[in-house]
Amino acid sequence: MRKILVIGSGKSASYLIKYLLDKSIEEELHVIVGDINILNAKKLIGDHENANAITLDVFDKSSRQTAIENADIVVSMLPARYHIEVAKDCITFGKNMVTASYVSDDMQKLNKAVTEKGLVFMNEIGVDPGIDHMSAMQVIDNVVDKGGKMVLFESFTGGLVAPESDNNLWNYKFTWNPRNVVVAGQGSAAKFLQENAYKYIPYNRLFRRTEFLEIDGFGRFEAYANRDSLKYQSVYGLDDIKTLYRGTMRRVGFSRAWNMFVQLGLTDDSYTIDDSENMSYRDFVNAFLPYSPTDSVELKFRHALKIDQDDIVWDKLEELDLFSKTKMVELKKATPAQILQKILMDSWTLKEEDKDMIVMYHKFGYELNGKMYQIDSTMVTIGEDQTYTAMAKTVGLPVAIATLAILNEKITTPGVQIPITKEVYEPILKELEDFGIQFSEKEVPYLGYNPLNI
Repeated sequence: MRKILVIGSGKSASYLIKYLLDKSIEEELHVIVGDINILNAKKLIGDHENANAITLDVFDKSSRQTAIENADIVVSMLPARYHIEVAKDCITFGKNMVTASYVSDDMQKLNKAVTEKGLVFMNEIGVDPGIDHMSAMQVIDNVVDKGGKMVLFESFTGGLVAPESDNNLWNYKFTWNPRNVVVAGQGSAAKFLQENAYKYIPYNRLFRRTEFLEIDGFGRFEAYANRDSLKYQSVYGLDDIKTLYRGTMRRVGFSRAWNMFVQLGLTDDSYTIDDSENMSYRDFVNAFLPYSPTDSVELKFRHALKIDQDDIVWDKLEELDLFSKTKMVELKKATPAQILQKILMDSWTLKEEDKDMIVMYHKFGYELNGKMYQIDSTMVTIGEDQTYTAMAKTVGLPVAIATLAILNEKITTPGVQIPITKEVYEPILKELEDFGIQFSEKEVPYLGYNPLNI
């Protein structure tokens, strides 16, 4: 039996482990799931004869190295910052490695050693990053292969709640790490290209500069810009492109309401609130508003942010119990962002029967034989339940398929890499279709960003 070590059995591991176990007999696989919380690992493998769970603390060098040395390939589903020690051990023991995480600077520095040993370290093979890379490169390569020149590429992804579980005014629930949602867009200004001009959106304007998108059968969405849309410009071979924009999708209206938190300062994660554990939600909000001997917190809030009483934004804020006198923060020395996250989790945590949804949308504009063309490509995946979520499906299945392909020597090019070559993306995208993860492409008139010039 060929041994696959999966380190981490968190939210994204369910489909990954199920896929490997379903293939275990025909492919002669034995799956070892290592986690510091062995109960979760045991839950995902059940009583399958070709699997076992082990307690694995990634900071325990001895047990970590023993587990890696005994495996034929290693899949790290740990948080990104913990991959590097696993990666170093994989080099030491000559093991291929797969992760869904972005390639960090430390990981990239290992490329020479990985290549010299003939190892494959596949990264960014989840959904975003992952399926976005593969689906984009497939179309881009097709355009280039037939002599076309790319002039526009836009890519948007959203982890959202499925329509049947969409029952709050925000049309949103947490389908992944809530912290990432609360602090999204902070740091540097969003940077992208529009019609050969560099554009920037600072954080305080980010949620008021959105784009509208339509997806057949699922209606209208909006998208706000990611921090660096140009990160993959050269990687994708788009050095001469005129428009390059990557963004995050939400339902229309989310960003305008979220901007109220940004303007008030509730998403700040750079300092802590004194006596936060004894605050009610109302006290927390009031801490950011001017003192008034007569005006209520609600009145001060509406006045400060210029919200009319009949504005739907106000209903969204009240729905969160933001002004509750009885709900308590109960977090010591918490940042505003941490407190806001706790408040939102009361309302936005998925219930047992809720389903999540992954939405992806690509726009490709290109020139061929003097004419302009555009392809719109969309993908929607809906989860089954709270274990087999759409997020786990779209992250875990590409990881699993790539792992088996590397083990079977179908992916052999060595080095620290991401899935942008035909060797990698063609078979993976084809197999993902068997699981209902597929893109719908249609040709539409090319409009670019200045339809008056067409």
